[in-house]
Amino acid sequence: MSKSLKRVVRALHEAGHDITPLEMPSETRTAQQAADAAGCHLDQIAKSIIFHGETSGEAILFITAGGNQVDAAKASEAAGELLGKADAALIRAQTGFAIGGVSPIGHLNLIRAFWDARLSDYDTVFAAAGTPRHIFPIAPDVLRDLSGAVLADFTD
Repeated sequence: MSKSLKRVVRALHEAGHDITPLEMPSETRTAQQAADAAGCHLDQIAKSIIFHGETSGEAILFITAGGNQVDAAKASEAAGELLGKADAALIRAQTGFAIGGVSPIGHLNLIRAFWDARLSDYDTVFAAAGTPRHIFPIAPDVLRDLSGAVLADFTD
């Protein structure tokens, strides 16, 4: 088991949730790949989109429904600072995950996070579990609590 996957499993178990990530037969790097693998609606995929805070220098997480796109202006307003593209090095350094497997939980460092209300329309959502082939099912309210995400309007 990879270090990244172990961190996600540990975060789930330490929070009292007996959830085991699912290993998919193919990659789940994109929301569509994950939805196809899980056999669920595209919007049941909780995408982890990371931006770079231009003032803070921090990675900022936006957890959004698979079919939604993050609007950079709305996201900047929610974060209270101008946001730019986060490069792979920043994402890896602050979250501990590589692009294509960024989980909304289990980060190396505390990260500010924002929540897309569309995810709360479902009983179960699926999120990346730290690798491009692992996802985990979870109730949206539980995922929101575990990630510390704040509800915000940041999608197109």
